[in-house]
Amino acid sequence: MTSALLERLEAHRAEPPPGAPETGLTVQPGDADSTAAVLETASLLGRRVLIWGSGTHQGRGDVASPDIVLSTARLRGVIDYEPDDLTLVVRAGTTLGEIDDMLAERRLTAVLPEHEPTATVGGVIAAGVSGWRRLRFGPTRDRVLETTLVTGDGRIVRGGGRVVKNVSGYDVPKLVTGSLGSLGVVESVCLKLWPEPRAARTVTVPDPEAVSAAYRPYAIIETNDATTVLLGGRAGEVDEEAALLGGEVVEGLVYPPPLETEVVCSVLVPPAATSAAVAEIRSMLPAALYQAAHRVGEVRLGATGGDIAALDRLRNWAEAHRGALVRTRGAGLDPWGTPPPSVELQRKVKAAFDPMGICNPGRLPGGL
Repeated sequence: MTSALLERLEAHRAEPPPGAPETGLTVQPGDADSTAAVLETASLLGRRVLIWGSGTHQGRGDVASPDIVLSTARLRGVIDYEPDDLTLVVRAGTTLGEIDDMLAERRLTAVLPEHEPTATVGGVIAAGVSGWRRLRFGPTRDRVLETTLVTGDGRIVRGGGRVVKNVSGYDVPKLVTGSLGSLGVVESVCLKLWPEPRAARTVTVPDPEAVSAAYRPYAIIETNDATTVLLGGRAGEVDEEAALLGGEVVEGLVYPPPLETEVVCSVLVPPAATSAAVAEIRSMLPAALYQAAHRVGEVRLGATGGDIAALDRLRNWAEAHRGALVRTRGAGLDPWGTPPPSVELQRKVKAAFDPMGICNPGRLPGGL
């Protein structure tokens, strides 16, 4: 029996993807059915599976040493594209760069994270990562209309609907978003699209509080060097807003570059506490790089391995203010901090979708 199951896995053997940990076996299924066969077999054998897209967000959480790496490299491509309906259905291994290039022909956007062209859409959704335009358009989970998920025990579950007005089935897509692969493999997703703005401007302002004249800005971003307001819309309206804000104006949307430091964290606080979080960072980690998304409540923080003690103190401050500090890259720092009150509910959800606990074990808060 065991040998027959191992043969089923061997049928999908592939070369390890760049950056993935060394294991006895890397598999690369090509569709939902073969992905289901792999996960069902791994579940029967009790083999731990690490799900791997491009590796962009593998720094989130810790994972027990895997027995199998499941690459989504063959789960890519467009399933359905309806630009007039503003929907796109793609397989999870499709990269953001591929999506952006295709949508640019019709001046559309899926409002996914910027500066991550090699990231896979499945990885972005599993990590629950949003881009800088979240202030205007909401988080990534708001654009996931439908998902096809292959559960840890090999079931194929589809939730949501491809019609934008359909809200009756959103629970599964939102459950999957941010699950960090703990429930199974996201095989495909349907995304809601938006038109690109006719005009875009980036305005440098004295401080984050000096933006009352902006109507629904795309983002208000404070860094070590400056505070910028990103505007989009009709040309006349955008230029009028930019003039009211004052300061230097450049055409287009200028985003901060990705943080490439040894340790990268995300400080999450209530939106009203963003400025307070920045002040604490300046006090506790004066040499660190930061990128604060005002009115959203997230500060991306770049530090070094020598800053771990200060990061722990900053985490205590964030948790005392109804927030959290999440490590997204690096080592030496616990990835999550104090587990949330919902950890037992998360445990029950994982058990329902991944009964044998083989998918990315240990990655969620509380070591789930």
